[in-house]
Amino acid sequence: MIRTDALDQLPVRTAVPALERALDDRGAAVLCAPPGTGKTTLVPLVLAGLVGGGPVRRVVVAEPRRIAARAAARRMAWLVGERAGGRVGFTVRGERVVGPGTVVEVVTTGVLLQRLQRDQELAGVDAVIIDECHERHLDADTVAAFLLDVREAIRPDLRLVAASATTDAEGWARLLGDAPVVEARGVSHPVEVVWAPPAGPVRPPHGMRVDPALLSHVASTVRRALAERDGDVLCFLPGVGEIGRVAGQLAGVAAEVLQVHGRAPAAVQDAVLAGSSEGRRVVLATSVAESSLTVPGVRVVVDSGLAREPRTDHARGLSALTTVRASQAAGRQRAGRAGREAPGTVYRCWEQAEDGRLARFPSPEIKVADLTAFALQAACWGDPDASGLALLDPPPAGAMGAAREVLTAVGAVDAQGRVTERGVRMSRLGLHPRLARALLDGAAEVGGRRAAEVVALLSEEPPREYGDDLAVALRTARRGGDGYAARWRQEVRRLSSSVGGGDGGSGPDDGAVGLVAALAFPERVARARGEGAFLMVSGTGAQLRDGSGLRNAPWLAVAVADRPAHAASARVRLAAVVDEDTARTAAGHLRFAGEEVRWADGDVVARRVERLGAVELSVRPLREPAPELVRGALVEGLRREGLGLLRWTRDTGQLRERLAFLHRELGAPWPDVSDGALLDRTGQWLEPELSRARRRSDLARIDAGQALRRLLPWATGEAARLDELAPERIEVPSGSRIRVEYGGAQPVLAVKLQELFGLRETPRVAGVPVLVHLLSPAGRPAAVTADLASFWRDGYRAVRAELRGRYPKHPWPEDPTTVEATRFAKRARR
Repeated sequence: MIRTDALDQLPVRTAVPALERALDDRGAAVLCAPPGTGKTTLVPLVLAGLVGGGPVRRVVVAEPRRIAARAAARRMAWLVGERAGGRVGFTVRGERVVGPGTVVEVVTTGVLLQRLQRDQELAGVDAVIIDECHERHLDADTVAAFLLDVREAIRPDLRLVAASATTDAEGWARLLGDAPVVEARGVSHPVEVVWAPPAGPVRPPHGMRVDPALLSHVASTVRRALAERDGDVLCFLPGVGEIGRVAGQLAGVAAEVLQVHGRAPAAVQDAVLAGSSEGRRVVLATSVAESSLTVPGVRVVVDSGLAREPRTDHARGLSALTTVRASQAAGRQRAGRAGREAPGTVYRCWEQAEDGRLARFPSPEIKVADLTAFALQAACWGDPDASGLALLDPPPAGAMGAAREVLTAVGAVDAQGRVTERGVRMSRLGLHPRLARALLDGAAEVGGRRAAEVVALLSEEPPREYGDDLAVALRTARRGGDGYAARWRQEVRRLSSSVGGGDGGSGPDDGAVGLVAALAFPERVARARGEGAFLMVSGTGAQLRDGSGLRNAPWLAVAVADRPAHAASARVRLAAVVDEDTARTAAGHLRFAGEEVRWADGDVVARRVERLGAVELSVRPLREPAPELVRGALVEGLRREGLGLLRWTRDTGQLRERLAFLHRELGAPWPDVSDGALLDRTGQWLEPELSRARRRSDLARIDAGQALRRLLPWATGEAARLDELAPERIEVPSGSRIRVEYGGAQPVLAVKLQELFGLRETPRVAGVPVLVHLLSPAGRPAAVTADLASFWRDGYRAVRAELRGRYPKHPWPEDPTTVEATRFAKRARR
């Protein structure tokens, strides 16, 4: 029986007619509806004809998270008086609850991506709703781009709805071809904001670390909220670890404490979403509860102000979640949960003054995440560089380049970036390409079942209590009875069936675990350096925690690692012991064997070396290295340590400054003598001495001045004018020859004031007036001018008045332009 009363209470119903008109006219629309209005539950039922009396159509709803997909399907099934699996069903990875009569199917965006790759037409599907598109998850952006391609090329009749909980819909409207924006007004109950910052200083988050002082404060704020307000409390925390720690600090509160996150058992998730009539509840949740889910009974929200976003260090091959300050949009979404059913309160655990400095929206995942899986999806779609996809934000070129390198290394794409047959098979496994490679290649070595077991461990990181030894974690999961072990077994069954599932292989589990992990992350194979320290073949250092059972391993395959801010080494969170043969097998594409001549530790190092990436396996001195390799190493040394490795005198330095001045003022044919230009032209000015050199000490014998003169414009005859255009010294009226300094923006002539008597105009070099530093008789600065005539007229009187009493033995005439210059005092002149 359809629950008409419940349907009629959903505010989005008033926007449904406008949405249906938009879809009839344009085939696409953006639906903006605040959380709790029913956009996720009523709209699919109406479009499918299950309520409202319209024609029956098949509708697919794409949700960003498994928990939201299951909850939405069950809620819609309840609204039409059924259980999930009838006319409303859902499909998430590892779980499919649909029947022959299903017309509304809720799927995760990852599942929809897989379906589109197998069936671009989406045969039998009439409409697709991309829910929570404002969250900017990468899979959702990719699904939208693919669906727009499908609509344009083969399915113009396919209806698309981008559903957002915010009013920032202009970008999506443009993306959908200037589609209409339909807004639904929510029943917004007032939410009081209480600013509840910590009393003491709290360290900002970095990496996965959150200051325990903040978590203690959040727990205290939850206790305060329970005492000051009625109703259930929903507390937002960044991750599973923080939820567990806050739950521990809430022991003994007069409320049931529940934990909601993507890893929570389905029974717990269902209990939270079902509500409770017995006593109060405290629900500790990650961002999964921001918009996709309705948690009944909540009147109070406690917001830690933190969230988790993906970050990728492409240079080191490390990907991880990092803790960040939640955006203003996320803060509004979270606060809104307190006013879904009645007036509520949000306690914000930060200063009000900080709020305006927060980012307006969360970072689009395409800008910050590892793009390897996205790049494989794009290649399978026929657009390897994703340049033809309609995306709100283009993928960063650097991240796409790193992704293509990984895909090429695992055989998923060819040299031109086109997907291979192997790549197509990998894309259909529902795994990151690295894990797909480990499953396929590992199955041939250790058997499909064992490879699937290890890959299942790698696809969802085990709980911390499983430890950091991957082999131990495998044995724990096999005998475990917790929620993680149950999900792990389900994933093992799925993966085993995809590769045949035969046992195959032989040898102990430890070796199999290490091989599969090394196949997944060959750049993270690491050799011991002592004291729990390792060096990955990528060149990144890695450190085990104190007390780890892996500290004595000679080699590791690092499965999970992160690099905290400002840390010199990555922190190993999960790894397996391997031997050198396994390391060579897994990272074979990074093996180098041959002569290596380079600049290291301040000199030329020549050796015959075999290494895996940055890890040296064997090294022998090379007695007669090739001259061109030595020359290259010396140039590398000059680039690293500078041209100061050559022999420079004061005159040579001034020659370089003179040439730099002429190049700046006159241009060609006077040469550019900056460091970069000289290093790019070593063959023109450092030969033949550079080719004869063999080590650092030989560079120190090269006369840089003699070498620089090779760059003078001898062929045009201009070289002969060097002393005319940029003289080393200028003769002043006293007869002294004063050195000109060319190192600054303007040539400088530092000279005693009395030696310029009689000189009316400022001296010039290459047409540029020099900057005259006028000195006292003792050689101390008295004045600076680039206009000597103006100085004699306006500035000299003040200098004369100040200095003639201090230096009475020196001449201080009224008019210095009419007297003879002198280097001497009055008596010396007589």
